[in-house]
Amino acid sequence: MKICKRCIQPDSRPGIYFDENGICGACLWDQEKKNINWDLREKELFKIAEWAKKSTKSNYDCVIGVSGGKDSTKQAITARDKLGLRCLLVNYQPENISELGHKNIENLKIQGFDVISIRPNPKIMKLLIKHDFFKWLNPVKATEFALWSSTYIICDSFNIPLIIQGENPGLTLGARLSGVGTDSNCLNAEKLNTLSTGWEDYLEIDGVEEKDLFLFHYDRKSLESKNVKGIWLNYYLKEWSNYESATFSKKFGFQTRSIDTDPYSIGTYLKEGSNPGTYFALDTNLPQVNQLLKFIKFGFGQCMDQACYDILEGLLTRQQAFELVKEYDGKCSEKFIKQFCDYIEISLDEFWEIANKFRGSMWKQDENGKWQNHVSELLHEEFSS
Repeated sequence: MKICKRCIQPDSRPGIYFDENGICGACLWDQEKKNINWDLREKELFKIAEWAKKSTKSNYDCVIGVSGGKDSTKQAITARDKLGLRCLLVNYQPENISELGHKNIENLKIQGFDVISIRPNPKIMKLLIKHDFFKWLNPVKATEFALWSSTYIICDSFNIPLIIQGENPGLTLGARLSGVGTDSNCLNAEKLNTLSTGWEDYLEIDGVEEKDLFLFHYDRKSLESKNVKGIWLNYYLKEWSNYESATFSKKFGFQTRSIDTDPYSIGTYLKEGSNPGTYFALDTNLPQVNQLLKFIKFGFGQCMDQACYDILEGLLTRQQAFELVKEYDGKCSEKFIKQFCDYIEISLDEFWEIANKFRGSMWKQDENGKWQNHVSELLHEEFSS
């Protein structure tokens, strides 16, 4: 096991790429961005927008999946105000949406957009989420299927020529080996790590039939036959980062968590000038639980992700990032865990029994039975010497 020599990302992320010098794919992208002709990229983006306007057979030029969060707010405003596109927004409403999540999606609507809100059958959704926890230790998997697929389904049904997504994780997270690629094409979203197992897995659940899963998969061949284009916006825009998107979106009414939020409850830090804890996963508490489970499976969680972003943005040193990760990564409010257990009707003991079965190879128990994380040990060796 190793960690990146430029940020501190471990090689346990699914699909992560490291070069021969020990630099992760996210840092390589950060270096590559400095040599990109961004004026040329922007011209390409405007050409795509003009193509969409001329070729549309719909009342809309593009479709954008939105939650009302920082990224989707920036996508929608940029598409409309900078590119001059007529946008149809598709909002997947998560189970147990938070008050802040509700405020943010309503705020985006009143910015002047047509919005289609989609919520899959909650009884079916509960079955899928429980299945994904027990089989994959990934309770947001069904949410990801519906969130991504609903936008593509609407695009296909409404004959809209262009899909605009936010950031390609093959670039920003360095997951170049995931199959999603490092180019501008987002039509292959089904190759994203969470989606790559396929929606057909749900057919093994008692009480779930194929007709129940219409909103959980899309027909890529149908989109391609209609010459639909799908683009990652961050491929074309120089100014793209978590911090920049949050700063941009606040100007249009996007609301964040209070700076007084307990960082241990959300598993990441709140820092003046960055504040990832204030703008991460606002629409529901389930992602916080999932980040804890990611920490168990892969040895890192949300704090690691955000600290690595902030290193590349020049907001943290590697030493500062290490201290924050050591303090907050893998933490999660017991309240959020209990809410999740109540939702899928299991006990806390059962939650931890299942979670521990999925612990990755980086975890070992010491003589006292306490779990030790090799990622943490590697970081400690590098920064505490």
